[in-house]
Amino acid sequence: MTDEGIGCEIDGAVAVVTIDRPAKLNAVTQEMSDRLVEVIEALNDDPQVRAVVLTGAGERAFSAGSDIRTLDKYATPWEFRNRTDYCDAIRACRKPVIAAVNGYAFGGGLETALSCDIRIASATASFAAPEITLGWIGGGGMTAFLRASIGPSNTAVMIMTGQPVDAVTALQWGLVSEVVPPEQLLPRARELAEIIASRPPIAAETAKANLHAAANMPQDAAIRYERDLQTVTFATEDADEGRAAFAEKRAGVFHRR
Repeated sequence: MTDEGIGCEIDGAVAVVTIDRPAKLNAVTQEMSDRLVEVIEALNDDPQVRAVVLTGAGERAFSAGSDIRTLDKYATPWEFRNRTDYCDAIRACRKPVIAAVNGYAFGGGLETALSCDIRIASATASFAAPEITLGWIGGGGMTAFLRASIGPSNTAVMIMTGQPVDAVTALQWGLVSEVVPPEQLLPRARELAEIIASRPPIAAETAKANLHAAANMPQDAAIRYERDLQTVTFATEDADEGRAAFAEKRAGVFHRR
């Protein structure tokens, strides 16, 4: 279904969420941002869904970020500061999220991709932090997530020039994990999502939480936290099933408990 420019299709254990405003390069309005929050919250609460693919409609853009023409509607800078943010919504998803970047990922669109756990790009994709050309900077985690992905020097190039980088450069810098031909993008993203969805879901969601912790904790604390999370997952019925399946040389059947 598509509502307020955000589509969601569930096939088995995989949900595909589409930013669906191709005539405007999938630029996001506040109504679309609000809808994306609703969709992510619903997917979080859906036990059937175990992995999510996020992409853009059409062939030209993943997302050009916020619709600049709608930004003047905020009465005050403080209202702008406290708006619902679609990047926050993506990071709030407990299920693993794969960005299938099919074209322009500019501004908030780049931040949206950076908010996903895994990024795969079409060979036609490009990435930019163009806010500086308009007189401001990104506000959805742009610098922090770029720095963690591509290092301080490459981040400085992107946020200080605003110029785009192509998919090959993004791969070389570590911004994306794979670059594939356009026609293979969604099939490859679905393939990865289905692999993740086949894993014990508590372990997959815990792995995501642990990845977030590793990025935000001192190393010693992160290692202790990881050991605690390992203990929690080891005590699940799914872990019992995983050990039994290994011993019996069969595929495991996991039930999120």
